[in-house]
Amino acid sequence: MTSPFDAPLQGLRDALALRRRRQVAPAMPPAALQPEDESLRGTTYLIDGQRRLSFGSNDYLGLSQHPGLMAAAQDAIARYGVGATASPLVCGHSPEHEQLEVALAAHVGLPRALYFYAGYAANVGLVPALVGRGDAVFSDALNHACLIDGIRLSRAELHVVPHADLGALDAALAACTARRKLVVTDAVFSMDGNVADVPALLALCERHDAWLLIDDAHGYGVLGPHGEGTLAHFGIAGVNGVAPAWQGRLGRLVYMATLGKAAGVSGAFVAGDPAMVEWVMQKARTYMFATAAPAMIAAALRAAIDVIRHEPQRRNHLGALRTRLREGLAAASLPWHLLPSDTAIQPLIIGSNVDALAVMAQLDEQGVWVPAIRPPTVPEGTARLRISLSAAHTLAHVDELVAALARCPR
Repeated sequence: MTSPFDAPLQGLRDALALRRRRQVAPAMPPAALQPEDESLRGTTYLIDGQRRLSFGSNDYLGLSQHPGLMAAAQDAIARYGVGATASPLVCGHSPEHEQLEVALAAHVGLPRALYFYAGYAANVGLVPALVGRGDAVFSDALNHACLIDGIRLSRAELHVVPHADLGALDAALAACTARRKLVVTDAVFSMDGNVADVPALLALCERHDAWLLIDDAHGYGVLGPHGEGTLAHFGIAGVNGVAPAWQGRLGRLVYMATLGKAAGVSGAFVAGDPAMVEWVMQKARTYMFATAAPAMIAAALRAAIDVIRHEPQRRNHLGALRTRLREGLAAASLPWHLLPSDTAIQPLIIGSNVDALAVMAQLDEQGVWVPAIRPPTVPEGTARLRISLSAAHTLAHVDELVAALARCPR
């Protein structure tokens, strides 16, 4: 018996667009690691049973296997068990969740925060809570899929703006007569690594009486003097609160960030004006009708915030790794080029799907794992290796990656 999915699946195979899951586990259980094994923590995995040096995760600060986070989760398990049992508005909001939201708001310097069990769920619920029919959303062309899906569910009028084109956004906002306007953008673009010009975007939103939603999934924990994220990177807000120049100007800002990347755990949060956060809590269906994350997750995240704030050496080391990679690849004179990026995301543009998959396979044979990213995740003709750096990496790890790339057939 044939399935109606056979032909479309074959189409994906023919286009080299079929995705395949792999089984991934630490090369050694984190709890069993000894000091001499520290270079394995968060860098070396068994991928389908084969040991590989990985440059594929979003564990930018190397916190996913941090002993302090593990201990906090284990302590919370002993007190709360392993499940939240219901949605946050029923009985899934524990003291750990409450303390986490207070800590998140204090870290990013905004009045109130609301924790969601997942980043995708946060954006899918957040956008429809803010806008609906009769409103308009202005979305950067390279925004993440969860923002796009949230916009679709909102039923607001969609205006796709060319990537990082402030002039086009200005013109589109000026021409719009919708009752409410919402500008939506990644703060750090997940496949390119570049940072949105948040001050300029806020200025445009002020000029045109619009709201600004920024998704700081790849900036939180990495950017800013204390890892507060993109707002602190631009001197807007951080652990010391809102900067004086921005006092009274952030009422139109909706800040969202995920906690499964640099924070090393899972979930996401929305922060900003208390009334806005309260409205989202009352109206976001993915918050209201989904079982909350277990208290052990909230406890681990509070431990992560403490590490992010008080261990700046992790971000400093990440910067050194980035410099080493870019200098090494420049010296290797490869036929592929790195996009400009000052973040942990270092995209190496290959071009075709065939070539990107071939380079990924050649690295895999050398014991190095870097995923190939293909359309529709990125535009046609820009298939790439998304090199993701982590503070858990060493300079020697980066040198190994550069040497492996240099050995790939041209």
